[in-house]
Parts: sequence; structure tokens; C-alpha cells
Amino acid sequence: MNIIVTLDDIKLAQSRIKGVALRTPLVVDPKSAENDRLYLKAESLQPVGSFKMRGAYNKVSSLTDEERKRGIIAHSSGNHAQGAAFAARALGVKATIIIPENAPKLKIENTRALGANVILCGPTSKERVQMAEDLAAKHGYIPVPPYNDEKIIAGTGTIALEILEEMHDVELILSPISGGGLLSGIATAIKLSNPKIKVIGVEPELAADAQASLRAGHPVTWDAEAVTKTIADGLRTTPVGDIPWQHLHKYVDDIITVKEDEIRQSVRRILQNTRLVAEPSGAVAPAAFFFHRSQLPAAKKTVAIVSGGNIAPEMLREILAEA
Repeated sequence: MNIIVTLDDIKLAQSRIKGVALRTPLVVDPKSAENDRLYLKAESLQPVGSFKMRGAYNKVSSLTDEERKRGIIAHSSGNHAQGAAFAARALGVKATIIIPENAPKLKIENTRALGANVILCGPTSKERVQMAEDLAAKHGYIPVPPYNDEKIIAGTGTIALEILEEMHDVELILSPISGGGLLSGIATAIKLSNPKIKVIGVEPELAADAQASLRAGHPVTWDAEAVTKTIADGLRTTPVGDIPWQHLHKYVDDIITVKEDEIRQSVRRILQNTRLVAEPSGAVAPAAFFFHRSQLPAAKKTVAIVSGGNIAPEMLREILAEA
């Protein structure tokens, strides 16, 4: 399979989502050193609380009138569900969303509140993919995948364009990875714009199939039940998608892992230092800077993607109480 997404694709996506997705700020961590500064790309501030609406809106807005009439179907552990539901409502398209029964209730409720028809399924990514495929075949729905799609990848790449427009001298970008849509979009946009900038993926140690894939040179699948043990519920997908993999393999410099306690500490530290609320998946990339700086390339300016802020209040209270 050839590399699919181009810089022009990402710029087109940027024009499509303008005025819909928020141009999120770069928030400095004031406790980072002056010659080793950390900035957080606050995708948690998007209308649906995560970056997912970028790719979803780019995908749905690119459909033909006939395709929109058929309605869309998406499967998601939670954040893509909200992104797809938001895009569908904004464009007047019927949405059916498959969500695992173990997803945070907050994400399920928010998806329903956006007008989508929510169907719950088993906890593994394989189960929700199969159900979505079956319903699409039965009813003619148009699939809006969470990551394995060039329009989704192009939409996420718009994050990188915003970073470059605001901070041309950034040297290192950290992004979480699960199915690979976010990291592949960011890495593609960065490397096609300035290949000198380093792009590092970060994932939980308990769900490190992407790191294993990069080391092996081909996608590696981990046990589906094992990856559900990470607190980062948005990063439990295995394996990485075939289309994201083509971009990851070519453009990503490395992938490192963080421990569960480091993720929890990162949630607290982000809130205390910047007043941003990050869900565990959104705290994974900053955790690499906080706890594994020696494993990362030297850089005077680092941007870490806070991919989402949809954390259940009870979980946030629990994590803050641990301090």
C-alpha cells in the first residue's frame, strides 16, 4: 500500500473544518525549564472535548449528497463517537454509533445528547468493528472509521499545521497513539513541512502494540482483553490501522511507553500547572515529557498533544485525591 495522505489533503481538511473545529491554543507549562519548554496543544477544549471532531467533520463533509442521505455509522471507545455525532448533527446527517459497554458513561451520554443512535457492544475493538460492518452492510450506512481512513488522518493533520503556524521553531512533538489516526496525521503534516522536527508517539505500557509494531516493522496485534486494562480508555485499540501504519512507518521517529501511575500523575500535574483538564488518554503524551525526558530527543521547545478532556468526575476526584 502506498502513502495516501498528502500535505494538500491536510490543507483541504483545514479549509473544511475552519469555523467548526476550534483553533486550540498552545498552553505553556510554567514549571518547565526555559531552555526545555513544554507547550500543551489543548485539544481537550474542542466542542466535543477531544481532537476527534477534526477527522470526523472532514470525513462527513466530504460525502456526496446521496451518501449523506444514507446516514453514517461509526464505532468508537468514546471520543470518536462524539466527534462523529457532532459532525453528523452539524451537517444534517443521521448517525448510528457503536460504543463498547465499558466506555465511560459520560462519553456514552454525550454521544446520545448529540442526537446519535447509540448501540452498545462488547468491550473489544474487534467486536465493535464487526457490528459496525454488519449494520453498514444491512442498512447501507456510510462508515466513518475512527482512524483507518485517509480523510480522518488528513483531519488530524490540521493540528500540526496549527502548531507550525503558531510556533515555527518547535523541535519536538509528542502525540498519543492507539489506532494511529492522530499520530499518523500529525507526523505526515510535520515531516512534509519540516522533516527536521522530531515526532514521537506515546502509548501506555499496558497497550504498547504500536511500539511493538514499529520495532518489528509491521503491525503487531496484542491480546484485546489485555489492552483494556489501561486507564487510558481512548488508547485501547489493537492493532494500528493499515492506512495509518503506512504513514507511521515512514514518518514517525519513535514510540515510547508510559506507566499507569505516570498517566495518573500527569492528569494531576497538567491540571495543577496549566488548569487544563485532561482525561487519561490526553495525559499520555505529556507524561512522556514529565517522566521520560531522557528518552526523548533534545529540544528547546516541545509540544505535547492533550488529545482529550472527557474524564468522568468521579475518576478525576479519585486521581486528585491520590496526591
